[in-house]
Amino acid sequence: MYPFDKTGVQSGEKTEGIPVLVITAPTATGKTELLETLFADNSSSPLAGKAEIISADSMQVYKGLDIGTAKPDASFRSHLPHHLIDICSPDFQFGAGEFVSAADALCHDIWNRHKIPVVCGGTTFYIKSFLYGLPPTPECNAVVRHELERRMKEEGAEVLWQELRGLDPESAEKIHVNDEYRIKRALEVCLSTGKKRSDFEVPEKLRSGFNFCIIKLERSREDLYNRIDRRVDQMLDLGLADEFAGVRRAGYKSSDPGMQAIGYREFFMESDIESVKELIKKDTRHYAKKQLTFFRSMPDGFSFSMDNPEEIKEKIEGFFSVNL
Repeated sequence: MYPFDKTGVQSGEKTEGIPVLVITAPTATGKTELLETLFADNSSSPLAGKAEIISADSMQVYKGLDIGTAKPDASFRSHLPHHLIDICSPDFQFGAGEFVSAADALCHDIWNRHKIPVVCGGTTFYIKSFLYGLPPTPECNAVVRHELERRMKEEGAEVLWQELRGLDPESAEKIHVNDEYRIKRALEVCLSTGKKRSDFEVPEKLRSGFNFCIIKLERSREDLYNRIDRRVDQMLDLGLADEFAGVRRAGYKSSDPGMQAIGYREFFMESDIESVKELIKKDTRHYAKKQLTFFRSMPDGFSFSMDNPEEIKEKIEGFFSVNL
């Protein structure tokens, strides 16, 4: 039924390496619910207690950003261990390099304890870097870096973002206008090397040392957008505005990496709560569309509709049965 032989290896051949289940999908697809059904130690699933989760969400790493990032609650996490959640403050830049390094170490640790590591999330650069490796690091000029830091303070993020858009429109499209760190980094590459940041691409072959089973989940666009709208309404009902106010009182500002998250950055742009809510919905739908485009373009892995939960369960149980 699936391109998956009885060894459980995607290529059809037995490979050496740590077995890692990778579950990825656009935001609001239902990844957390699937994890709870399959792996929580209080579920009736035959896989209960046999996995630990490595979060591949670039905003759930931040302490205090709970409601807006749809972070799994403490009760659920007590029944299913999660890693890389609540590990740093919102002013720390936790990039793909930090993620891959931490995820690799966790995969070894979880496997050594006779469980399967499950990397789950929708941050596309995290997923791509973990599966294929990090792109080459361009050599940059310290003088350029210091000059950009000076200009950022004096001229502001929007001026430098506009400059980036002229030099590297593809990178500018992916970076929010208030994201000072990523704007400076992309400009630094352009001005130091004469090349675009997008010229330094991630490798195309899956990394060695792991036996990946990649599950890509989908919903129809109408269903996904309806779920996004309901989730945003629920976030506001749960107190997202108060959570944002608390983070602001703690001294965090719009340029901090954690405050670039959808669900928080919109509060810096609008003062009326209804306008904030509609902007969060719009930004989330746009983000989900980009995620879906990326996952569909990724050549490796198996795509499943969330309308067919038994097929998803069968595939994952098959992977576990040959690796535990």
